[in-house]
Formats: sequence, structure tokens, C-alpha cells
Amino acid sequence: MGYLTWTLRFFLLLVFFLFAQKNFEMALLRFYFDLEWRAPLILMLLVFFFLGVLLTLLALLPRLLRQRRESATPARPAAASATHEPVAPRDMLR
Repeated sequence: MGYLTWTLRFFLLLVFFLFAQKNFEMALLRFYFDLEWRAPLILMLLVFFFLGVLLTLLALLPRLLRQRRESATPARPAAASATHEPVAPRDMLR
């Protein structure tokens, strides 16, 4: 299974490398106020891809922190908290 994983990783790296070689021409990105950015197209694609990943992680951060906080507090069983009596294991009830 390890060989298959490494073969797939190598294949993806090769595909991305060839994609970068085909898209290395200069591109122009125009902003407001006559600002512009000239860079290779592959660099622009990578920058905006990683900005999208970063914004997605920032959007998920509050939910992840809430889940971590909720999982850190110990949960009591519903039956034990309602009767205030210890719950006996099933084997002891026979």
C-alpha cells in the first residue's frame, strides 16, 4: 500500500510541475487606483489558492474551537444526573 501511495504522490507532483511549466508566462492583474501586479500565471494561481485555503480555515476556526471546548468538558450520564444515584453495572443487577 505504501508503494501505491508514493507512486500517486509522485504522479501528482509530476502533473503539477508540468502544469507550472505550461503556465509560466507573465500575467497582469489590475486593481483599483491604477495598481497592477505583474507575475507569472502559476505564481498568481498558487497565491490565490493558498489565500482560499487560509480564508476557509479562518472561517472554520470558531466552530473548531467550540467543538474543542465542548469535548474538553466531561459529560455526565443522563440517568445518573437525573436521579443523583450511582448507576450500577448490568452484571450486578442479576
